[in-house]
Amino acid sequence: MRSEPRLKSEKITQLGALSLLLVMSGLAVAGPSGLLAWGENLHMLDQRNSELKQAMVERDALKNRVERLDPNGADPDLAGELVRRDLNVVHEDEMVLILK
Repeated sequence: MRSEPRLKSEKITQLGALSLLLVMSGLAVAGPSGLLAWGENLHMLDQRNSELKQAMVERDALKNRVERLDPNGADPDLAGELVRRDLNVVHEDEMVLILK
């Protein structure tokens, strides 16, 4: 009679250990930091790196433009382009051609 409760408790312990191992292996494969998430994380890393490179190119272009608009030594071509575009200012002797 004593062996029956011992067998039941051993079965419960084995079942608990097996279920714990199954949960742990499931998390190792499909969890938030598991094997399946690695592929997605690598894809996201590549995407973020390409976005970072694009942002750096845009930053460099803006930095160059700011340097060319320095009040102490502005680029006359850029200043003339901005005045014409933003203020619609044209000299009397200039001709405006609209290209379509």
